[in-house]
Amino acid sequence: MALDIDAIRAQIPALKSGTARFDAPGGTQTPQPVIDAVAEALAAPLANRGRTTEGERNADGIVTGARAALGDLLGADPRGVVFGRSATQLAYDLSRTLARTWGPGDEVVVTRLDHDSNIRPWTQAARAAGATVRWADFDPATGELLPEHIGAVLSPRTRLVAVTAASNLIGTMPDLPAVARLAHGVGALLHVDAVHYASHAAVDLAALGADTLVCSPYKFLGPHLGVLAARPEFLETLHPDKLLPSSNAVPERFELGTLPYELLAGARAAVDFLADLAPDTSGGRRERLAASFAALEAHEDSLRGRIERGLSELGGITVYSRAARRTPTLLFTVAGLRPAEVYRLLAERGVDAPAGSFYAVEASRHLGLGDEGGVRVGLAPYSSTDDVDRLLTALGGLPR
Repeated sequence: MALDIDAIRAQIPALKSGTARFDAPGGTQTPQPVIDAVAEALAAPLANRGRTTEGERNADGIVTGARAALGDLLGADPRGVVFGRSATQLAYDLSRTLARTWGPGDEVVVTRLDHDSNIRPWTQAARAAGATVRWADFDPATGELLPEHIGAVLSPRTRLVAVTAASNLIGTMPDLPAVARLAHGVGALLHVDAVHYASHAAVDLAALGADTLVCSPYKFLGPHLGVLAARPEFLETLHPDKLLPSSNAVPERFELGTLPYELLAGARAAVDFLADLAPDTSGGRRERLAASFAALEAHEDSLRGRIERGLSELGGITVYSRAARRTPTLLFTVAGLRPAEVYRLLAERGVDAPAGSFYAVEASRHLGLGDEGGVRVGLAPYSSTDDVDRLLTALGGLPR
């Protein structure tokens, strides 16, 4: 089922600027229904959660509604959905809680493919606990992180494996179910960074084999906040630091302070917007999300192929996104030009394709690009054929 791109674009006010946007991996533009949901939440009476006053009921309804929506998006029990300021903050909070049980002789596995938010929280917590950090490398020639790369650094002392579901730098999508089997086979937990993945593929917590998973709604048309999903019974075994009067219930025990109700309203609206991307679909929200992501993958794969063919014809461009299974995210360099210069020249031509390592600094260094990185082109539900053609035209006109 094909997406109606014109209809989708018509609901996103920021696109009226006329820029061809390829910066979605850093954050998508916001649809009007999401903007309206945020405004409506702020315009209505609001108070701390409860069931006595209208403001309390509004707040409680927003929270429970957002948990249900994110549960549908992630294939998770809403009782295991935790909200936080960002995926980075949630990873730090979780790492500190888990590390209380780590000590000398224990091992934690991280990968060089990951965003630093799925590396540094774990390596810092491990070192503070006296545990050993072990690194899994990906193949820079192919961009592949294979299960055997991770299996080679596992041992009976491995306590946790942290791995991305999709690289935000080069798009590589590792075989997570296979990684999960290896990690669980030695008794380790698997923490999955799905921040980039959740923008492009249907997520199923259990099918991926993740014990914990994080994502960020602002990467899939929503507002800025973070989400962690896990089985409620697993969260019951964890006891994070919290204020004495705050709830000890799950998932509330992991949410520090008052939640940003207006942003949760926006997150729910973003999930509902995604669920209705594919026209004429029926069923519950989870079923409609599956249809939407199937249509979205087909749309983005088609545009990605168009970009890849165009880049191959231009010459002087090296593409580093080479994995067999990957998101519509392309990292490249242009001979004779620094990435930041390409970014500036494209921006002058009305094309937004940022440059850098995008916090995936270990991956950028492993590719031989250092901290400077490359130019990143990423697609979103609102990306169009015209956007792609403008990108290729602009690249073809760069001074060499």
